[in-house]
Formats: sequence, structure tokens, C-alpha cells
Amino acid sequence: MKIGELSTLTGTPVETIRYYEREGLLPPPARTAANYRIYGEPHVERLSLVRNCRALDMTLDEIRRLLRFCDDPADNCGEINALLDEHIGHVATRIAELKTLETTLKSLRGLCPEERAARDCGILQGLAAGPEPARRDAEHKHGLLGPTHG
Repeated sequence: MKIGELSTLTGTPVETIRYYEREGLLPPPARTAANYRIYGEPHVERLSLVRNCRALDMTLDEIRRLLRFCDDPADNCGEINALLDEHIGHVATRIAELKTLETTLKSLRGLCPEERAARDCGILQGLAAGPEPARRDAEHKHGLLGPTHG
């Protein structure tokens, strides 16, 4: 099948498929004499796995680690368990960060309970004077690929 068919079959934009190929998440497809990419069922299966992992907010590096086990199915899955445990920890940390962010935003919202002139807005004053919001873990970034590559 051609890339457009793979795109339709998996619900994955063509550019995302090409991106995953460049990133080594999908094996290079065969080419026709006219240089069209030709994909098969293994591409559909692998792309589905990658998309499911992305839906779970896994990084491309985490997905690469998982794909190594798909390529060597006789290997022990202990590292897969460890990877998932690590990812669960990152998710728990992110949830805590988001709860802190929610509390901060609610506090800011409380600074301006009714409409007034912007120069008197407690939210703007709070934003100008307040501390920076908590930052995400620099080592584990998710969702950075945006809609094109997700």
C-alpha cells in the first residue's frame, strides 16, 4: 500500500508517518520503480504500536526502547516493566505539577473577583509580581511534538 493508504488505515497524517520513519520508529519501506513508498502489514502493526504509545504520552526514546523488544521477542520483558514503572512515575509527577498549577491559577483568579479596569486587575498585578510557575522535569518532556507528529 502507498503512504496515503497507510495514513487512512491508521488515522495517521502522512507527515507524521514520514517523521516516524526519519526518527527510526518505522522501518524504511520498499520503493517502487517510480520511487513510491510501499508499506505492508508490519508497518501497520508497528505504526499502531507507536501511536498507542504516543497516546499514553510516551516519549520517542521510550518508544524506541519498547520497539527493541518487538524486534527481539525472545528477550526478557523485565526492562519493559521497568520502563512502564518509570513512565507511571513521570505521569504521577506531572499530575502533582498540574494540581499545583491549578491551585496557583485558582489563587490568581481569586485576585480579581469582579470586572474592573485592566489597570486595577488583580490577576495582571499578580502575574507581574508573582513567582514563575513550576516547570516540568527537563529530562522527561511529553507532548512537545504537537498535532503534526503526535
